Amino acid sequence: MYRLATISAFAIAVSTAVVAQSNATMQNAIPTSSVTVTDWYKQSVYDPKDNKIGEIMDVLVDKSGKITSLIVGVGGFLGAGEKDVAVPFDAVRVTNKNTNKWYLVMNATKDELKSAPGFTYDKDSTTWVPEKK
Repeated sequence: MYRLATISAFAIAVSTAVVAQSNATMQNAIPTSSVTVTDWYKQSVYDPKDNKIGEIMDVLVDKSGKITSLIVGVGGFLGAGEKDVAVPFDAVRVTNKNTNKWYLVMNATKDELKSAPGFTYDKDSTTWVPEKK
């Protein structure tokens, strides 16, 4: 009986420590500079001269949670003939318009994006793979 009580007490102590440890990773507030992935997803991307050059089709995140790449759809009409290219996350920056509304700008032209290697989403492997030519 003493052994069962000791094992039970140990199990309770361990489970309490695990619960306490997991609560240590919770936040009490969200950093004010944070934005959601949906603030980027499906947003238009412009060149420095305010010409639309594409649209964010996907946001790629590594296993540590860091955003690594953006998939930008370029060209085509209503999705037909569109090409998806990968760009580094830090190649796209947020800029404010005169109306205090921000938008996404990339130091590239539409033609440069069109000539970049294309990617397609492979549903079987759930990853983006180089476009077959």
